Amino acid sequence: MNLSRLLSAALLVPLDGVLLPAPPGTPSTATSVAGTWSWPLVPPHPVVEGFRAPASEYADGHRGLDLQAIPGTAVFAPYDGVVSFAGVVVDRPVLSLAHAGDVVSTVEPVAAIVGAGERVAAGQLLGHVAAGGHCADRCLHLGLRQHGRYVSPLLYLGGVPRAVLLPAR
Repeated sequence: MNLSRLLSAALLVPLDGVLLPAPPGTPSTATSVAGTWSWPLVPPHPVVEGFRAPASEYADGHRGLDLQAIPGTAVFAPYDGVVSFAGVVVDRPVLSLAHAGDVVSTVEPVAAIVGAGERVAAGQLLGHVAAGGHCADRCLHLGLRQHGRYVSPLLYLGGVPRAVLLPAR
């Protein structure tokens, strides 16, 4: 086994206590930005439901964090980016931001005060929690995709400890 293949196999991405191998050739930028992102809500922002990685791309799971919030609560940009979508998906208003490093964050339900194509700065007001969504007027859902795959937002918010490989004994 060559060194690059061995290193790819050793790269692990922690997801709420479950270690899954990163896709081959996918650089892990999450650990380099952890702690530089900010929560989209002012504290306290209890997590009502955490991230649960699906077993496969189409399997059940919870692809984000549900943060306790009621309609009218201010929602802020977690990091610098460009609004890639602001509109209604099925029955709820959704806002997505494209960030550097092929990362996309999504918050819902949000009545946005920004529009597609607008640049936003970390901490900038994006809008307010709206009614509806999958947790019925009690939360804001924060999802995060890195290179097209859902990952735990805690990787970027500094809430998941970095995996450390120990030498074999």
